[in-house]
Amino acid sequence: MTPATKFLSLAALTLYTFLFAISAKAAPAEQSTAFGNIAFYYGSQPPIPELQSFDRVVVDPGSNVMPKQLSSRTKWMAYVSVGEVERNRDYAKLIPREWLIGKNEVWQASVVDQSAPGWPSFYLKNVIAPLWERGFRGFFLDTLDSYQLVAKTPEAVAHQQAGLIAVIRLIKSTYPDAELILNRGFEILPDVAQLASAVTFESLYRGWNQTDKRYVEVNEADRQWLLSQAKTISDVYRLPVIAIDYCDPADTACKQFAIDKIKTHNIVPYVTDGGLQTVGRSSITVVPRRVLIIQDRAADTNIHNSEGVRFLAMPLNYLGYKVEFADVKETLPSAVSSDIYAGIVVWFNGDVGPNSRTFTNWISDRMKAGIPIAFMNQFGLPVDGALGRQLGLQRVTAKPQGKFEVSARDPIMGFELMPVANVSNIVPVRSGKDSTPLLTITAGNYVVDSAAITPWGGYVFSPYAVVSMDEIEQTRWAIQPIEFFRRALRLTLLPVPDTTTENGTRLLLAHIDGDGFASRTEFFSGTDRPNYPGNVLYNEIFTHYKIPTTMSIIEGETGLQGLYPESSKELEAIARKILVLPYVEVATHTFSHPYEWDATVAYTEIKAGRATGPLPKDFHLPIPGYTYSHDREINGSISYINNELTTPAKPVKMVLWPGSCDPPAEAVRMAYAAGVLNMNGGDTLITKSKPSWTEIAPLGINKGPNAFQIFAPNQNENIYTNDWKGPFYGFERVIETFQMTDMPYRFKPVNIYYHSYSATKLAALKGLKKVYDYALSQPNFPIYGTEYALKVLDFENLAMAVEGDEWIIRSAGNLRTMRIPEGTKPSMASASGVAGYSLGAKGTYVHLGGDSARFQIGKEEGSGPYVVSANGRISDLIRTNGGLSFNFQSHVKPQLKLARAAKCAVSINGHSARLLAKGAQSDLIFGSNFDASKTARIEVDCGG
Repeated sequence: MTPATKFLSLAALTLYTFLFAISAKAAPAEQSTAFGNIAFYYGSQPPIPELQSFDRVVVDPGSNVMPKQLSSRTKWMAYVSVGEVERNRDYAKLIPREWLIGKNEVWQASVVDQSAPGWPSFYLKNVIAPLWERGFRGFFLDTLDSYQLVAKTPEAVAHQQAGLIAVIRLIKSTYPDAELILNRGFEILPDVAQLASAVTFESLYRGWNQTDKRYVEVNEADRQWLLSQAKTISDVYRLPVIAIDYCDPADTACKQFAIDKIKTHNIVPYVTDGGLQTVGRSSITVVPRRVLIIQDRAADTNIHNSEGVRFLAMPLNYLGYKVEFADVKETLPSAVSSDIYAGIVVWFNGDVGPNSRTFTNWISDRMKAGIPIAFMNQFGLPVDGALGRQLGLQRVTAKPQGKFEVSARDPIMGFELMPVANVSNIVPVRSGKDSTPLLTITAGNYVVDSAAITPWGGYVFSPYAVVSMDEIEQTRWAIQPIEFFRRALRLTLLPVPDTTTENGTRLLLAHIDGDGFASRTEFFSGTDRPNYPGNVLYNEIFTHYKIPTTMSIIEGETGLQGLYPESSKELEAIARKILVLPYVEVATHTFSHPYEWDATVAYTEIKAGRATGPLPKDFHLPIPGYTYSHDREINGSISYINNELTTPAKPVKMVLWPGSCDPPAEAVRMAYAAGVLNMNGGDTLITKSKPSWTEIAPLGINKGPNAFQIFAPNQNENIYTNDWKGPFYGFERVIETFQMTDMPYRFKPVNIYYHSYSATKLAALKGLKKVYDYALSQPNFPIYGTEYALKVLDFENLAMAVEGDEWIIRSAGNLRTMRIPEGTKPSMASASGVAGYSLGAKGTYVHLGGDSARFQIGKEEGSGPYVVSANGRISDLIRTNGGLSFNFQSHVKPQLKLARAAKCAVSINGHSARLLAKGAQSDLIFGSNFDASKTARIEVDCGG
């Protein structure tokens, strides 16, 4: 099975490949299930998050997947061709020409003489050894039958087979831990079966004709012959058998038919496309969680300010989907297929322009692939043109008569504001056959559908998506976006990875931008002269509110090379005093605090000679003699803080983006390359005076490989104080934000985010204390900024699949909550990796006990105890019929509530503990001397 396409090297894997660690579920004894499941993906850019749903994944080594960096329990196996070599392989040019004895015309590959004396050692050195060094611990050995193209006598066949056997034996003797899967090679099985872990063949029910490029049905005679081989492999050699069948990616019926049929023979199934370029199906089906947003962003509009980021991404995140962006003026991505994309959302503000034909064809291809599409605001093309006909829209030719009236309106219309219908905002279109109008407007015989759910997805015309209220510089949703996307994109009510909650408790994080650290207070605090704000924060905040806090420093304010060298010694001493606190996490706020990141890009381009124009001025702190560079801002400031302000035991963990908080991809990548996480930006500003979901930011923005920027959950006091013009107690209003991002939908954790300069004014300091007091008066689970960032990365890369009616979740173990639909519960009796659940306003929070879980959604079953809520991390979970045990660790005074445990015996670290019953639930009582920061083993034994 030679890959159908040539492969390009990936420039880089996403950061998450360094963080992702997933667990495989223990398998039953039956051979096919004991082996687990497997996927084969030969595309140049393997979708790693989705593929990590599988127990084993075979990839082409040309994709540059680096298993060492993945640190995953999914076994990554390399495709290797033994009997043939393609010209694009690195080692092809090293093979002596006399060893190439034939050609496979179908795949344009050369057949290698297996009997050449030096071939086994050559193959080991040049093919297997480099892949082993990259971290591959398994190999899929292909083209084991290719010698049959040239060996036509029994003697020639015997020589070729002996050579193949020698290659396989040498691989296994050199790397005893290597897992080898053979593709066919039936004739040599008697000699190598004991070295293999499984045998694969292709096309048991559905096949791929490479010559004609078409999918075919397998005839009965061929199938019976393969089944006889499978029986021998299973009965005689006791090896699992894998069958790879092929179906059109859009033909779900074909895929399900093949899977069901293959499984009846106790054979491991995998069904994919003819080129193995998509994520196929095995006994599990991967759930696509990506949504592509296409925009017509103006050249002078930063993507942070685009409608896709400001409006569309947040509702999609809430539904459990991660977002990618594309611009219609650029080359649209070709690898947008239904195996990993759940839908496409298009937001246009005007005409597509010269790319109209390309866009229309692109949309047509996506529709044929079965990907739902939602158009927002405008279609970008005339609705009576090619696109309109393709979408089945009907042009209204009648003339309006009289007053425009809303004649039919779905409940999701008029969500935050209902625009008045008039001639300026009406598009003369009916939604077409088999559509469901959401908003119908009439004027006499003039009838139009301004929003609708259609067979291909749905649409909503401006201004019935988002209404601009220019007079007060605000916006409102006219349509309820969550419900619209759910219906238009046919989104599965999947378990949603939730970054707001853990163990049923809302998360709380505090982080501080270093701005103003060198300022002086405008009141006396502890001295007879104005104090530095760092001292005030230490005395008034850090010593009273001992919760996880991420504190950042601007080197340009505190360092000798900064603006205030005469004060550096005193400022650095204050910084050290803060950073040494056990509950303070260290971060950098860069060297010179860039105000406008767009200007840093322009400056870098001009200085490098890649652009012309005047150099931007005053875009960062005016540090004498400093020539701006991303490296100095990030790596330089990290080095300064690590060497001068903190210890090796507490290095810098984050970059908190300063200024406009819209760093270029290069800067974000640089942060990850430095081994630190990043956060800031996003502008979540919803308050009672801005009561709109349009004021709630998404989780972050993907700016390319290794460049995911994580947004702060809330915004800082600068926004609530009118850019620090007053009122300076204005940060109190962030409490409104906390409340409005919690009920009725919990969109965000609680985030106390402010600057050092909040300690320079008494009113601001009092407001800050009020915010702390409110946050800590609520049930909360305090975490560090890095812990939140890792949860967001986990959201982006979590793997989700279904097997029957079971959901399978695999992650890096940082995100521990799945939100399932309101009114449902996990079936605890059959669940694994689930510590418990709690009911929320708009869903049920399922508590995961590690990096993997399996559960059904339905009616809760069983009688064993479970965790209702906790303010610490649960790990190493073990559930039994009569109880459960787990490790528990918290950053603050521990709180843990159990259900169905009132009559159970409970111990902490082997010592009996007490439960305080409160109705059907019980609080676990921790002793006054209990150290929550240390891991404790909790056991709940209910007998049985």
